[in-house]
Amino acid sequence: MSAPTNIVSSGSVKTLFSPIRVGPLTLSHRVVMAPLTRLRSQIPGDVPVDLMAEYYGQRASEGGLIVSEGATVSIGGRGYLGAPGIYSEEQIAGWRRVTEAVHAKGGYIFLQLWHVGRVSHVDMTNCEMPVAPSVVPFEGIVVTRNGFVPPSPHRALEIEEIPKLIGEFRKAAWNAKAAGFDGVEIHGANGYILDQFLQDGTNKRTDSYGGPIQNRARLLFEVLDVTAAVWGEDRVGVRLSPNSTYNAMFDSDPEATFGYVADRLNRYALAYLHVIEPRVKGIETVGEGQPPVASALLRKIYKGNILAAGGFDPASAEAIIERNDADMVAFGRYFISNPDLPKRIQLGLPLNDYDRETFYNNDARGYTDYPFYDE
Repeated sequence: MSAPTNIVSSGSVKTLFSPIRVGPLTLSHRVVMAPLTRLRSQIPGDVPVDLMAEYYGQRASEGGLIVSEGATVSIGGRGYLGAPGIYSEEQIAGWRRVTEAVHAKGGYIFLQLWHVGRVSHVDMTNCEMPVAPSVVPFEGIVVTRNGFVPPSPHRALEIEEIPKLIGEFRKAAWNAKAAGFDGVEIHGANGYILDQFLQDGTNKRTDSYGGPIQNRARLLFEVLDVTAAVWGEDRVGVRLSPNSTYNAMFDSDPEATFGYVADRLNRYALAYLHVIEPRVKGIETVGEGQPPVASALLRKIYKGNILAAGGFDPASAEAIIERNDADMVAFGRYFISNPDLPKRIQLGLPLNDYDRETFYNNDARGYTDYPFYDE
């Protein structure tokens, strides 16, 4: 595989390889593996398989942090065939093999808790209509047995149904603990259900979960509260995507919306705030050459650790940490193609290029067959 040119010498990533405290954990470096949907779990059942344990184990490093791909908190939260869940005993057992593989390498791993909301299809939800804060039609893509298809029509979640949804996140948090994870990340980004409630482009409610930002953010913080009650605040991260248009998201005043959330998160002693830069839309870079702006904006408000994600290479990762706009950087595509990415960055070694065509296979191709540098 060819090697990209965005490599820095080992002498210029000193800050990236300084230790950092993340809740009760001390990381030996700040190169984090981003949550990456890969659709390799067992079908049916959404159960993590041995191939996934091998994949995560390959990418674990001594004192390094991995954030797992999103694990759906319920059948109603599913949207992509082959994505794992965290709502059954079989899934817990499958994830336990993953956490054991990571811990065997001296690494840490957080589980991302996920509910896709309206980005779903009745084939994925046991024929139940997907739910959202409001009915706002959009064009998107989900993955079913028939491949990539448009989502099914969705319905607005009734207010009396919201406690059940919160309970699904609570149960998923307990299941993550049973599976041996070191913490959890709440997926409040990328146009999934918590993000749908947060932004006024998709939340048209007039009850206590709609209207002013305090109401639109209510569900996110209620989920955070029950998750922190299970794990402790310092083993919980929250992921946001300010200004992202992925999954047809928009907000009339994103700076005010996400500024409010960041400020209120200061009341918690979180492990980190995970911020996706808007120059990335899903797996595509839509703002090539644009500087990271979301982390810099929220850094002015949020006082805890910031994990920045979206379009970083080793040089720009080092730069954002040196500017103090972030404390850690999440790498996605380069972690796919370089199981030993932290070592390669630290030593200034060339990187394997990634193959987009194999991102969503259901086998080892483009998954566990990328070589380590030593190979």
